[in-house]
Amino acid sequence: MAHVQFLDETIRDGQQSLWGMRLQAGMALPAASWLDRTGFRVIDLTGSNHFEVLIRHCRENPWAMMDALVEAMPRTTLRSGMRSNASVTFRTTPDALMDAWMRQLNVHGARSFWIYDVLFNIDKMLRLAKVAKEFGSEVAGAIMFTLSPVHDDAYYADKVDKLAASDDIDTILLYDTAGVLEKERLTTLLPAIVSKARGKPIEFHSNNILGQSGKAYLDAIPLGVTILHTASRPMANGPSVPSTESVAANLELLGHTHDLDKSMFAPVAEHFEKVGKAAGFLVNQHNEYNVLSTLHQIPGGMVGTLKAQLAQHNMSDRFEDVLREVAVVRRELGYPGMATPFSQLVGIQSVLNVVKGERYAIIPDEIVEYAAGYYGQPVSAIDPDVLDRIMHSANAKTVLDNPPEQPTIQELRKRYGTDDDDELILRALMPEADLKKMREAGPLKRTYPLLSSPELDQVAKLMKLANSPVVQFATADMSVSLRR
Repeated sequence: MAHVQFLDETIRDGQQSLWGMRLQAGMALPAASWLDRTGFRVIDLTGSNHFEVLIRHCRENPWAMMDALVEAMPRTTLRSGMRSNASVTFRTTPDALMDAWMRQLNVHGARSFWIYDVLFNIDKMLRLAKVAKEFGSEVAGAIMFTLSPVHDDAYYADKVDKLAASDDIDTILLYDTAGVLEKERLTTLLPAIVSKARGKPIEFHSNNILGQSGKAYLDAIPLGVTILHTASRPMANGPSVPSTESVAANLELLGHTHDLDKSMFAPVAEHFEKVGKAAGFLVNQHNEYNVLSTLHQIPGGMVGTLKAQLAQHNMSDRFEDVLREVAVVRRELGYPGMATPFSQLVGIQSVLNVVKGERYAIIPDEIVEYAAGYYGQPVSAIDPDVLDRIMHSANAKTVLDNPPEQPTIQELRKRYGTDDDDELILRALMPEADLKKMREAGPLKRTYPLLSSPELDQVAKLMKLANSPVVQFATADMSVSLRR
């Protein structure tokens, strides 16, 4: 029997997968004390894409949000995630800015990090790990799993060996974005990983897209995994990770032990279910098994994006065609792992192929950069005909004539007109117009108005039914005016 530790994903991957990164401080702060007292080894808190959404869509200062949540959860180590060579952008970010990003996340209280690179630029991952160690922080080196003919056990064992050799890597994180890992593959993959991990703990994160990740967690324990990533039930399952409630109960039934205070589960779940319903976000999700998901391996968070892109072209009925096209494009591009940025790049190219009716008629700059090796070395060779089309596309010469730059931190501070690295990062991530609107929105809001009264429930229904540009009605107790 094993003693299993839990890492909480409620306010990071849970809300990323179900709420599109739109979790605001006031949505999480009322539940922070319960989360902090549950007994998680680590609570995953934020990442660069969350920063972008908070600024652009929620008009909330992400540094202020992070400070508030760190203050509200003093008992638990808090984590942030980083892609080794980029922040918000799907393109690459200068190393000096990535180093500054790592330092400022530490300054604001993060003391655990998962660092990933889908193409495994190990040198960049280890450089950031060394920066984290300036603050004594824990670092998980991520193994981003994907099913393909070239991603075999030996491939992953080699990456683990190179990561675990560094004293700056504390744990190895097996990260299954598409939720495709099951017992048969785990039975060979995990021994290969454990054999190269030099005794470092193995974490397991699997998005429950196929509905089989909870079972995969149980199968992984006898094979050497000791840390599981879960989320509070309303924020779990579907495209998110398995629920803390179900995994803890199953582990107990099998005789394993853990450190969680189960009395904290219900108040956390009740809070996030209430907030999610009030905000109109997904909660309590469950997916059915779909073989097509094993072919395209689009992460849960990308599904909504693809549907929205098709809706803009009045082609929502072509969604299944896009998923099939994703499987083909992924093969043609040399099987990049389906996590940021490549899940987005493959997905966007597939949408363009379907919408235009001609494959590769339009090729985004980022696809050219990928083919040119700006992101790192592709795992497998790009299809020669597709590579030829990419390199002879209308924008290829411009992209190839402007490779990624590597300015110093001093040059970046001068470029963005600030010596404050908090401000530098925000200015480098986002247009000034969005930052201006964020500042104009005022100080951080620490609560969220819950639509819980019967009257407001009726108003919410009316908002969905009304088609007129203006709707007004009044009773003895209330009046409502709706304007589009």
